[in-house]
Amino acid sequence: MNKPKIIAYLKPTCGWSGGVRAILKKYDLPFEDRDIINEPAQRAEMMEKSGQPLSPCVEINGQMLADVSGDEVEAWMLANNIVTPNDIVPDAPTNEACAKHKHLFAVA
Repeated sequence: MNKPKIIAYLKPTCGWSGGVRAILKKYDLPFEDRDIINEPAQRAEMMEKSGQPLSPCVEINGQMLADVSGDEVEAWMLANNIVTPNDIVPDAPTNEACAKHKHLFAVA
């Protein structure tokens, strides 16, 4: 199976971004990890391509998946025959909020 061309617009430290990285690693997929926090041009490109400001966004073979979790990326890749299922356990949670979001949604 040919490896897809993947550009991932991610935050350096974010639960959802970490989940996307974990899924791409699970399937041993090379990808361009574009930092949208420290590189404003990458964020601008992500917004232009996706039509919205939320991240992560992952472009796979020219198809933009906007505001996705690792679970959503995995489901899309499986549904589109980009990858085949495997039993490898991801090395990070694949659908978890950033620490700031976790704090905002915490129940007292």
